[in-house]
Amino acid sequence: MNLYVRYFDHECLAKSIDEALEFLRSIGEIKMESNMASRIATFLNSSNLYPFRLKVSYSNYVLFLKTEAETMEQFKEEQAMRKEQKADRAVTMAERKKNIMDALSEQKIGWWEVFLMFKRVITMPDTGKCQYIDTPFRVRLKANSALDAHLRILEHLQNRPDIDPRSQFPSAKSDKFQYTFLGEDGTGEKEFEEMPEENTEQTPEA
Repeated sequence: MNLYVRYFDHECLAKSIDEALEFLRSIGEIKMESNMASRIATFLNSSNLYPFRLKVSYSNYVLFLKTEAETMEQFKEEQAMRKEQKADRAVTMAERKKNIMDALSEQKIGWWEVFLMFKRVITMPDTGKCQYIDTPFRVRLKANSALDAHLRILEHLQNRPDIDPRSQFPSAKSDKFQYTFLGEDGTGEKEFEEMPEENTEQTPEA
């Protein structure tokens, strides 16, 4: 295992602790200390893969990175590849979020069947303390989109006098919100009809 060492614009790829120390000695403003070698060795021999910062003055540090690279050029190529992969992951995540929002916002005027699991605040009769209980809620309703259905359900639940206002509701992007478009034709006379949930366990949280 080699070491990439950088101090501001100064950098080197050291293949030993002695090479790293020699590099540090070449920088005039760094004051060498007797414990530097042991601190670098501790980092190099540890399982820690995160960067190590060696303090050399009140506010300045030398950065150390472990690397399998044999040359500075190879190290730079690996770093560039990691940055590119990180950027690709960020783009993939952004695209995924965009796809979710596109699906939620897609206008489909008609009837929807929607399920959500929210954390309802319940007062325990034996202790008088409040707990969050996972509570299922399923409804068929008329809406313009899945997002519109989510907003209507939240408005309904938040305005119910039997539901504590401290209860917590999932976002439309959460996996605790699920929806199905049933079609444009009405499924009944009511535009908002609750459907009972059967055999669903409720999990309390303190």
